This record gives sequence, C-alpha cells and structure tokens, in this order.
Amino acid sequence: MPKLSQPGPTPPAGKAAVRAGVADDVDAVPGRRWLARVTETGPGRNLGLVAVLAVLCVIGIATADTFATTANLVTILTSASIIGVLTVGVTMVIIGGGIDLSVGKVMALSSVWATTVATQSYGPAVMVFCALAVGAGAGLVNGALIAYGRIVPFIATLAMLISAQGLAEQISGKRSQIVTDPAIAALASTRVLGIPLLVYIFAVVVAVGWLVLNRTTFGRRTFAIGGNPEAARLAGIDIRRHTLLLYVVSGLCCGIAAIMITSLTTTGSSTHGTLYELDAIAAVIIGGTLLSGGRGTLIGSILGVLVFTTITNLFVLNNLATEVQNIAKGAIIVAAVLVQRSRE
Repeated sequence: MPKLSQPGPTPPAGKAAVRAGVADDVDAVPGRRWLARVTETGPGRNLGLVAVLAVLCVIGIATADTFATTANLVTILTSASIIGVLTVGVTMVIIGGGIDLSVGKVMALSSVWATTVATQSYGPAVMVFCALAVGAGAGLVNGALIAYGRIVPFIATLAMLISAQGLAEQISGKRSQIVTDPAIAALASTRVLGIPLLVYIFAVVVAVGWLVLNRTTFGRRTFAIGGNPEAARLAGIDIRRHTLLLYVVSGLCCGIAAIMITSLTTTGSSTHGTLYELDAIAAVIIGGTLLSGGRGTLIGSILGVLVFTTITNLFVLNNLATEVQNIAKGAIIVAAVLVQRSRE
C-alpha cells in the first residue's frame, strides 16, 4: 500500500510571513546579517550617528571656509550644550513612557524668575537656587498631573508650556531682564583649556544622567516602566511616584539650562527656549529612543543633539533661510520615526 505524503508545515501568514522572509534574506547574506545585528544594538546606532556627523563635517569643510575653525567648533559645542542639558531630562521622560513639551518655556520661566531685580539682589547663589527650584517645581506639577491626576502627558505638558510662557511674560512685562551679577555672566565667558565652562557643565550633566540611567535602580525602573507598565507594577514598582520623579528630573534640567542661557545671553527673557522642546525631542528620536518608551540611550540622544546643531550651523554658514532649516528638521524627524517603525 503506497504511503501517503505527510503534510508539510503551514507557512507563516501575514506579518509573520514577511518577517520570516526578511529573516531568510538577511541570513542568506553574511554581510547583511552582521549589519542587521549591529544596527539593532545601541552602540551600532550610535556608530551610525557618528558616521552622519563625519559626513556633515566633510560637507561643512567643502562648503564653508570657516566651518573647521576653532571658533566655529566652539560655537557648535556651546549651542549644543544648552539643548543638550534639556535633552538629558527629555530622554529619561520618554524612556519612561512619557513626553515633555514644556521644557523650552519652563527654562524661559526659570531664567526670568532668576533675573528679577529682587532675586539678583541676593547674589548668584540665590539666582541659581531660584532657577533650579522653579524648574523642579514646574516638573513636580507636570508629574503630579500625569501620575496622580491621570492626565495624558501630551496635554499636561502642553498646558504647562502655555502657562509657563504666560507667567514668564507676566513677570518680565515682556521685556528682557539684564543680568547685573558678574559671577553669572562669567559662566559663559570663562574658558578652561580653550573650552567654555558651559560645555563642561553640559558634560557633567550628561555623565550624571548616564550613570543614573545605566547604573542605578532608578534607571532600571525607568526602562521597566516604559517597556511594560503593568509588569513593572506587578514587580512592586510604584509607577506613580517614579513618573513624578522623572518629570522633576526633567524640570531640574530646565533649571540648569536656564542658568546656562542666562549666562550666555546675559538676560532672562520669556522668549528664551522657543521650540527648544521640539529640538530636544527630535534629538532623542534621532538617537534611537522609542517614543513608546522602554528603549533608548542617552549617548544616542546627545549625538542627535550634535547632529541637529551641526546641521543648523551649516545652514547659517551657507546663508540658508530659517524656513529651509525648519523644513529640513521636520524631514529628518519624519525619516527617523519611519526608520524606528521599520525596526519594530
């Protein structure tokens, strides 16, 4: 009696079939398999950003005679330092599954409050404390509304953006407040080994942020909450308290950035930080952090800041209009999100 042929395995359907086909294609070529594995890792993505920076530098050298000068490179680092400090806080919030749209205007409010005549009369220490306290206080309000008020992060931080803008204008009378204390102004003018002190402050904030995210329980809980909040809750993590602390950290970074921009411009103004929140979020996305949370690297976010700052510098050196810069930034953000979606 002839043997009946056994039915073969059922081929995968839908997305599974597509993934299986992609996997087969990748495995068929050793080079592609290696490249896929590298680009899926944090260091691999960071290497890609370093390569992008290198290409931008080549373009800058080819199109602008002043790009590779020491003065211009210092300008790029100084510009990146302020947005970079904001990006440290935004990275933590996004990894934790949230979003913070208020960082630019919270920074402006902190700068205005720290440069009132009354605050400056108490000296630089009180000015610094005031900026940090205002930033942390705004973050506390954001965190309380989101964690305990159960308001969507987008709405809560958007409301804070508008409120901080209005309060800054109310306090300053829509006028720039001049810094009269030489100690605050000296932060931007002081250089160590030819590098502005602001860049060292930026480096310290990044180092502390990296240690917190990668070497502490707080950092591990941040990744856990962003990746799977329900699993984190069942593991005994107090999600509401941790979310509150994440926004306080973001606000504290706003306070630090306020001190830096106040020193750099020697003013406190309600116009400081306009659209800085978008630059910070864009840098985080370019750096490989998922908008849905649970995955990301602080180093990638800082490389994203450097990429954006270098692009802006190239546009300025080549006399391109601000409108062109904004269009290019928007296109880069969309491209970065599409790349993220393709990897999910």
